Amino acid sequence: MVLGSGITQTRDMTRCPRQKLEGILQEKFDSESSGFISTERFRDLLAAHGSELDPHKLEVLLALADGNADGKICYQDFVNLMSNKRSNSFRRAILQGSRQLKGAGALGEEVGLGLSQRLVRHIAYETLPREIDRKWYFDSYTCCPPPWLILAITIAEVAVFMYYGLQLDRWVLQVSSPHFLRGPLPYHPKLRIQAWRYLSYAFMHAGIEHLGLNMAMQLLVGVPLEMVHGALRIGLVYVCGVLAGSLAVSVTDMTAPVVGSSGGVYALVSAHLANVVMNWSGMKCQFKLFRMAMALVCMSVEFGRAVWLRFYPPAFPPCPNPSFVAHLGGVMVGLTLGVVVLQNYEQRLQEQSLFWIFFSVYLLFVLCAVFWNIFAYSLLDVRLPPHAVSSRGGYMSCIVPPPSPPGL
Repeated sequence: MVLGSGITQTRDMTRCPRQKLEGILQEKFDSESSGFISTERFRDLLAAHGSELDPHKLEVLLALADGNADGKICYQDFVNLMSNKRSNSFRRAILQGSRQLKGAGALGEEVGLGLSQRLVRHIAYETLPREIDRKWYFDSYTCCPPPWLILAITIAEVAVFMYYGLQLDRWVLQVSSPHFLRGPLPYHPKLRIQAWRYLSYAFMHAGIEHLGLNMAMQLLVGVPLEMVHGALRIGLVYVCGVLAGSLAVSVTDMTAPVVGSSGGVYALVSAHLANVVMNWSGMKCQFKLFRMAMALVCMSVEFGRAVWLRFYPPAFPPCPNPSFVAHLGGVMVGLTLGVVVLQNYEQRLQEQSLFWIFFSVYLLFVLCAVFWNIFAYSLLDVRLPPHAVSSRGGYMSCIVPPPSPPGL
């Protein structure tokens, strides 16, 4: 049997139907239909034709062979590797055989890379703690699709801010304008029945200082994470952080409105920082201690601004200023659900029991918060500030609509 023809055919596997490829592999390497390839034959195949493969992929294949002590390899793992897919069994085999890669050249030592390749390598060292994962990401990243989600969210936030800036003729502390909370986007407890506000509030910001800090953290952390983990996973963490932020405000700061994307931003940043701390020795990004300190400083400054604004005397009492509790809701999502997502690079989340535990806890919190919003306000007899704002007598004031005249 000619072993070399099989690996040559697998190089074009992305252009072959899955059924045809599995038929080729079964015929060449698993004629008995056992579902496994002999490790010895697999090594011979790599020795004879490994030069035809990308060197990073060849290292992973060697680690796969070294990680199977029972003398056989599941040929589906071989299919998954060649099609840039990995399973849990494949990850275990790679981790077992990863010691064999220590003698190989590190990704950071490669020379002659183009600008885009150096950028991808930089992102790999920024976000991934294992050398085998970094090499895998560097080999398989194609920028298709590009990191569109975080960029689209940021552009939408800037567009909304510019629109309200022109409408209100105010760029700093827009929240002090009497018309700021009258739009269709901010969350206000009086309008909590309008369910979209629990998410749409993220597109409005209290002022340019609020938008600037959130946008900086969102782009510097969110875009690299999306390049590595994909829009679906990062979008899940971001949206869960935004929703948790507004629900946390509705439960703990019941009379306050909320604006800003801090819930989603803090979910991403806190998840990334926690991942760095948990894998401190494996993270090879430069100046990681200094950069982590700077990230914490930025988060603290933005959170301190929010706390100051919340307790600063409102411009139009009894309407309170926006709450800061959304930041804390985002942090809690990042330290639980977000960490699990970032810890399982290229692995199926639905196969991770810890993911389902944290996701179930999150859903339970959402359910309890929904019931709280339905029943608690009336049971606790919470007096909510009016939402309508108008101008009379040359000054702006927050007013309750006057009662209807008798007999009408």
